Amino acid sequence: MLNVDVPFRYPVTLYEQKIQGNVLLRLFVASDGLVVPESTRIIEPSGHPALDAAALAGVSQLRFRAARLRGTPMPVSLIFPVHFRHPEGPTLPGDSL
Repeated sequence: MLNVDVPFRYPVTLYEQKIQGNVLLRLFVASDGLVVPESTRIIEPSGHPALDAAALAGVSQLRFRAARLRGTPMPVSLIFPVHFRHPEGPTLPGDSL
């Protein structure tokens, strides 16, 4: 991923309530390193539709270094997790310490 800042925006109402979650996406990255947004699918929803929508909304701004096969850029499909965490929220299962 080439983005310096992640393009995913925590929904304000959920942030204020300290609601956290993970969204697991399947992305298709073209040979130019750009995500094809209409190909993105939610593999595992967070359980909060607003978090899922925020994850999908940020996908079009992702930028990747193109995958290469023998030096030639190629499209790839990948699994991409999006984690929404509140600094005062509890640690969720699977989080690193």
